[in-house]
Amino acid sequence: DGSDDNEESSAAENEETVNGTGQKRATPRTRRGHARGRDMHGDEEDEDDEDGTRRAGHRRHRNRRRGRAAGNEASDSDMEPAKARKNQANQKSKEDDEEEEDEKGGKSGKGKNEKKVDKKADKKGKKEKANKKKKDKKKSGSGSDSESEEEPITEEELAKLKEEVEEKKKLIATLRNKPWKMKKKLSVLKEAQLFVEKFEGALGKGKGKKFYAYKVMMTKKWMKFQRDFENFKTACIPWEMKIKEIESHFGSSVASYFIFLRWMYGINMILFGLTFGLVMVPEALMGKPYGSLPRKTVPRAEETTAMNFATLWDFSGFAQYSVLFYGYYNNQRTIGWLKFRMPLSYFLVGVGSIGYSFMIVTRTMAKNANDDGGGDDTSFNFSWKMFTSWDYLIGNPETADNKFASITTSFKEAIVEEQESRKEENIHLTRFLRVLANFLALCTLAGSGYLIFFVVRRSQQFALEGLENYGWWERNEVNTVMSLLGMFCPTLFDVISSLENYHPRIALRWQLGRIFALFLGNLYTFIIALMDEINLKARYLLPFTLEEEKIVKYNMTIWEASLYNGTIPENSTAPPIQVDPADVPRGPCWETMVGQEFVRLTVSDMMTTYITILIGDFLRAVFVRFFNYCWCWDLEYGFPSYSEFDISGNVLGLIFNQGMIWMGSFYAPCLPAINVFRLHTSMYLQCWAVMCCNVPQERVFKASRSNNFYMAMLLFILFLSTLPAVYTIVSIPPSFDCGPFSGKTRMYEVISETLEHDFPSWFGKVFGYASNPGLILPFILLMVLSLYYLNATSKSYKEANLELKKKLQ
Repeated sequence: DGSDDNEESSAAENEETVNGTGQKRATPRTRRGHARGRDMHGDEEDEDDEDGTRRAGHRRHRNRRRGRAAGNEASDSDMEPAKARKNQANQKSKEDDEEEEDEKGGKSGKGKNEKKVDKKADKKGKKEKANKKKKDKKKSGSGSDSESEEEPITEEELAKLKEEVEEKKKLIATLRNKPWKMKKKLSVLKEAQLFVEKFEGALGKGKGKKFYAYKVMMTKKWMKFQRDFENFKTACIPWEMKIKEIESHFGSSVASYFIFLRWMYGINMILFGLTFGLVMVPEALMGKPYGSLPRKTVPRAEETTAMNFATLWDFSGFAQYSVLFYGYYNNQRTIGWLKFRMPLSYFLVGVGSIGYSFMIVTRTMAKNANDDGGGDDTSFNFSWKMFTSWDYLIGNPETADNKFASITTSFKEAIVEEQESRKEENIHLTRFLRVLANFLALCTLAGSGYLIFFVVRRSQQFALEGLENYGWWERNEVNTVMSLLGMFCPTLFDVISSLENYHPRIALRWQLGRIFALFLGNLYTFIIALMDEINLKARYLLPFTLEEEKIVKYNMTIWEASLYNGTIPENSTAPPIQVDPADVPRGPCWETMVGQEFVRLTVSDMMTTYITILIGDFLRAVFVRFFNYCWCWDLEYGFPSYSEFDISGNVLGLIFNQGMIWMGSFYAPCLPAINVFRLHTSMYLQCWAVMCCNVPQERVFKASRSNNFYMAMLLFILFLSTLPAVYTIVSIPPSFDCGPFSGKTRMYEVISETLEHDFPSWFGKVFGYASNPGLILPFILLMVLSLYYLNATSKSYKEANLELKKKLQ
């Protein structure tokens, strides 16, 4: 009876467990399991897989038949496999404790085993279902409204998800500082990025989820746009990658020259825009055309040779009578339908170019002064360079090679700095050698000055006798000698500086100072000799000057009267006389002559630079490279070897060429355009020569963090270059027959003429009071006192910064 009752009870339990459709009735145990499943997975639903349920139903039918046939006698033998299956289930789930409690309660082992199989099948089905759902979610998007409405996220789960997303973001931000291997860093980074990308948009609720996902997407796109825009701005900086490559292989001292060259190119672009847009183009478009006036026409005696190459190379002929030079411009107060005031524009552009140059140079010096305050912190210099120099974000092989070369060069610079700080020297011998070097440098400077003075005096004699009687050398003797001195004297100064045994940075500054004195003496000797030539011509022509001026003015009156079909004032009954502009006599135009000299000097200096690069660098490198195998000694390490880049000579050549542009652009508006072409070609040619033909210096040294030493020399040469231009504007009367200021006693009278005709009378009075020397001198004194005060304040701030740095250390 007991066995029958047991069979009936087990059958009833089985009938209760399995219904007609093979579905499982929910029990408290399964409900707890479902709750755990929701807590673990977050998005699983409480439903069964049909295939798993069918297989579980067949398995239960077989077990029920076996249980009815075996009866209670097989229950003891079935306990051992039940225990084994139970131990296996303990490792996979947390539900075994509840199974043991039911087993102690007297339930049969077969029923427990059937329920375990059901649960395993249910868990497998749920996992497969969850995986399918995750794949469907990835395909359909992270923000579908239907899924959120079917299964909303609770507040607790939302808070946990937010915490996990924030932790992953912090991990991504601080992953670089983790002491892990790179393989582990990359794997952790990918996992964190996937997690953030997947769950960051789910931090909203309902409809807010879609808006939050859109906001996150736009934030990421904005950050990417900012990065791309920064890369675009870096790519737009002219020659940035070339300069970085040169700096990585040759050090910051060589790169500082190319940075200075790029800065000078920008300045000359502004000057070229002013002269081209406000002087040359208005005269070419709105002024009278070529051949309409004598000043705009080649004289009859020069027409046969006006288009010869030699004539154009000397900027004579048609080049002289064009918008390139001062003498071509007409003195009409307004030109064209715009009533453009050409004389006023010419004067203001000349003065404004100098004023803009002063402003931009001083502003750059003030900006660079901030980089020099505080000094260098050289504590643990080699350790920092050894362990923190490499950039792990580099992904380009070429950039990696440049970075490797840059680190190597920085080590060389640091070693030189350390050697110089520990060097011991014989003070008496060093002083003697430095005095000797300075004496030799002074002798070289004096000799070059005398040579230029002698050559200019010879050229004056040739000019008085007629240059057509002499050859090419006599006509170009001054320019050639000045270019040769600028090419060979820096090399001599470099040999002299080896006696002094200075730090490389200090030696460079001494070298720059000596070459600066050389170029400055040559330039002012040239200007003084040029002025003497002008005065000499005036003195020889003085008996004829007044009579010639009267004749020229009378002939111009006749020509103007015939041009407008008028009558001659002295004889009103005579018919009009047709006079060709090429036949009209004209007076001398000293402004055009000065402009031609500056243009010739600039062009000859440019050609000398190019020839020096091709012969002194390229051909020398080719000879050393290909003849080293068949020579008696090692050409690469002996004589002549590969050349080094001459920083001092190139810097000062650039500075003095700019000085000539500032000095001569008032007389030749084409000079800024010529200088822009020169700087543009020099950048490419010198970058190629440095990378292909030069070798790094034996002692690579770290350049100053600012180019203020270059800027100081540039400011000084700017001041000296403006003196001759200001002197001619204020003191020398302009030519009566050429230029926009012809007919005036002084060039600056165009300002008073404009105030008189174009402004009210009270404005002219105010301007006259403001230009009174009684107001200008106190204002200048106030500016000087302000500069002194600000300089003293900046020095005190710099000392305070140094003290604070010492305290921090």
